[in-house]
Amino acid sequence: MRPDDWYCTQDLTGFLAHAGGFLRSRPDLHTVALTVTETLRTSGLRAYGDEPPVFGVLELGGQVRAAYFRTPPFRLNVTPLGPDEADSLAAHLIALGHSVPGVIAARDTAEAFAAAWRRHAGGRSLVSQRQRLYRLGNLTLPNPLPPGRARVAGKEDRERLIRWYGEFIDAVGDHAARDAAAWADARIARGGITFWESGDGAPVAMAGVTRVVAGQVRVAPVYTPPHLRGRGYAGAATAAVSRSALTSGVREVLLFTDLANPTSNSLYQRIGYRAVSDFAAYDFRDDRGF
Repeated sequence: MRPDDWYCTQDLTGFLAHAGGFLRSRPDLHTVALTVTETLRTSGLRAYGDEPPVFGVLELGGQVRAAYFRTPPFRLNVTPLGPDEADSLAAHLIALGHSVPGVIAARDTAEAFAAAWRRHAGGRSLVSQRQRLYRLGNLTLPNPLPPGRARVAGKEDRERLIRWYGEFIDAVGDHAARDAAAWADARIARGGITFWESGDGAPVAMAGVTRVVAGQVRVAPVYTPPHLRGRGYAGAATAAVSRSALTSGVREVLLFTDLANPTSNSLYQRIGYRAVSDFAAYDFRDDRGF
């Protein structure tokens, strides 16, 4: 496998024309690539920052075998690869002069690419998060449901959404993929966030859902303010958006969990989510620690 078996582009339309069929062939394993490229297609290439995104494809024998994208300054996201493919990708990116701050991918792929990056670029790689991808099977509503009801967030909820999105990003220890205000506006415009309201009508948790693409959606984010946790609100909100997605006719409802949080993993399994694959995120550091 050679580094020049890969090609790199900043042309989203061309990338999707070339790799779209491949991405849609496994909408579960490729869910992030599908939803991010759909956001870029509908909201513009600056949806995730000022620096243009980069896309790449591995093609062998006239068939697309793998794809990657990166929306700077965030980690590289890559579809499943074998060790040789991971090695050739690392060499390809280095030959192009690309700086890669980390990678997120299916666990074996992330491990293989992190090892390849160390061989080619030096430095260290550190695991920053281990995740599990789940797919909804038979939805089971929490029993009992907490008092209250589900409600789709509207324009009147904008400030709360901005605040809760920031709190969610802080809680998961990551960087915001989008400006909080832009994120809130986009979600409100398409009804992409559902609150669980307590009996007195106060929002106590939220669950979001991505755009429908390739017959799949992903539940994200799910957030309950710290002082309201442990009362079943997140489970109720997640069940509500999951049921709404199913009734809309999508084929797959997906979500990621942090494997370091056994509470959320147990919760999602109780309401009908089943494991698909484990993922890992690595951050890269040079010899000076940067």
